[in-house]
Amino acid sequence: MQTDKIAFLKKEFIQKLKAANADTPKQWGVMSLQQMIEHFVDAVKNASGKLRLPVINEGERLAKFRAFLMSESPFSPNTKNPLMSEDGAPLKQPDIASAINKLQKELDYFFDTFEQQPNLQTGNPFFGELTFNENVQLLYKHALHHLKQFGLV
Repeated sequence: MQTDKIAFLKKEFIQKLKAANADTPKQWGVMSLQQMIEHFVDAVKNASGKLRLPVINEGERLAKFRAFLMSESPFSPNTKNPLMSEDGAPLKQPDIASAINKLQKELDYFFDTFEQQPNLQTGNPFFGELTFNENVQLLYKHALHHLKQFGLV
């Protein structure tokens, strides 16, 4: 249910990240915990329309990706993102706590933006133009993927 996913993104996600630390082992992938949080900041900025990214999928491929998005199927471990380097991005924040604070601000901005503009659609490079509910679905699925990556769910 969408209200559960919204509540998770507004409250639980940040709390679960705060329970981790730099020594929290990853189950897969190359990103450190802080790199993952900063990667998620960019995902939220994309969802709110603050960050425009190049379109990767179109046509039939886009339709398949959108069907996956709206399903409850999870992202697979080690899902490759062609917009990311093999080593993860350089850190932008001085520490994990600062990265989590930045993420909280971007999540607040995302929800505020769609509250003020409920019919807004934002462009996602993999899934096309997304409504609020579609963005919530993507952010929720993406959050669970990365929480599993660090054994936080």
